[in-house]
Amino acid sequence: MLDQAAIAVATGAAGNAIAYLLSGRIDALRTKLTHLFRWKNTKERATVLGILDDDALALQRQTTSEADLKAKWTAIFMEQLFTCPEIREDLRSFATAAPEKAVHIGSQNNYGSGVFVGGDNHGGINLPAHEEGQ
Repeated sequence: MLDQAAIAVATGAAGNAIAYLLSGRIDALRTKLTHLFRWKNTKERATVLGILDDDALALQRQTTSEADLKAKWTAIFMEQLFTCPEIREDLRSFATAAPEKAVHIGSQNNYGSGVFVGGDNHGGINLPAHEEGQ
C-alpha cells in the first residue's frame, strides 16, 4: 500500500502529463515517460507509450475527458511507484515541475516602404528630412 505522499506525487504527475497532452507537447511527454519508465522492459515501456498515443488521440477527438485521463495516469504512476519505489524522486520532480512550453518559430517578411521592426525589409525606407535647428 502506498502512503498519502506517494499518492499525491502520482496525482501531481498525472496532472502534469495531462497538461503536456493539452498543450500539444506529446513528444516532450514521451521523452519524460521513457525516462520515468526506464526500469521497465522494452515491451512494458512500449505499452505505456502506446497508451500515451491512444490518449492523445482520444483528447484530440474529444472521446475522453481530462478527469478520466488524470485518473488513468494516476493509476499508472501509482502502479509504477508500487513496483519500482526508486522512481519516487524522479516522479516527484516531474509532478512539481511546470510543463515546458512549446517553442514557436515564425518568420516575418515585410514588403513596401516604412519602418519594420524585427523583420526583413524589401523596398525603400522613407525617413523624414532632418532640418537644422530643430
